Amino acid sequence: MVKRCSSLGRKQYHYEDVPKGHFVVYVGQNRSRYIIPISFLSRPEFKRLLQQAEEEYGFDHDMGLTIPCEEHVFQSLTSMFM
Repeated sequence: MVKRCSSLGRKQYHYEDVPKGHFVVYVGQNRSRYIIPISFLSRPEFKRLLQQAEEEYGFDHDMGLTIPCEEHVFQSLTSMFM
């Protein structure tokens, strides 16, 4: 299940609320925080999003794993994974 979280302190990372087997991504212009299952990493569609993130932001930045797409597109895509 994908869980959207409130944007508590954009500069602070809150990992204590991330269940085992999940990770956090930030999506969209407002960088909305989502907790998603690690199983998504095996999906080709999600791998493409990660490639786009690497091309746009790289992985060596202080913004957390940021997915470069509109929030509604991310929600629609991940809902198909369930």
